[in-house]
Amino acid sequence: MTDLTLAIQVHNLCFGFPKGGAILQSCSLEVPKGEFWMLLGTNGSGKSTLLRLLAGLLTAEAGEIEILPPVGFVFQNPDHQLVMPTVGADVAFGLVQEKLSTLETRQRVEEALSAVNLMAFQRRPIYALSGGQKQRVAIAGAIARHCEVLLLDEPTALLDPDSQLDLVTQVQKLVASRGLTALWVTHRLEELDYCDGAFLLENGQVVDKGDPQRLRERLMQMEVPEL
Repeated sequence: MTDLTLAIQVHNLCFGFPKGGAILQSCSLEVPKGEFWMLLGTNGSGKSTLLRLLAGLLTAEAGEIEILPPVGFVFQNPDHQLVMPTVGADVAFGLVQEKLSTLETRQRVEEALSAVNLMAFQRRPIYALSGGQKQRVAIAGAIARHCEVLLLDEPTALLDPDSQLDLVTQVQKLVASRGLTALWVTHRLEELDYCDGAFLLENGQVVDKGDPQRLRERLMQMEVPEL
């Protein structure tokens, strides 16, 4: 039964590749509306696969997914999703299917770029951006489409420390100011300082959830060198 206080509901989700065995096994989680949650787990635990299932990029073998549309997805490498030559054109590209007027499109683009502090970059070539700026353009694309849910797959993995901090605080502010719901895959424990809650995924199942600082302490006690 649908719970209107939740933005993401996953129940008993199962998925595996033909020659790779099971990736997710009866995986379940719930993310409240308007909150910023992170997804933790060792390499191969199924974090990125789960995110792609939520985004509709993969199809589950069994189980149920309920997620508020529209959904935005931010890849680990922004070069995999930025397709237009300039910042403004790339954000506008995602609006093509909505058949908006030129004025409406311009307003959406400007609103989105303003939200991620890139208004002055509207005519900037994509190739001239830093990695962190590219990730913010990807997020602006989701904002322009008025996405309810933002899924981010290790968006800081390729960024320097300053850009990492800038991006995670930017998403935290967007969740607080715009009512977005965000689910962020990470292997950086310091990023847990910025979220409302976290899930720990192991062997294709959520084995723990809740307070991010408690989960960080648990993971530190396990002495896992890299999540």
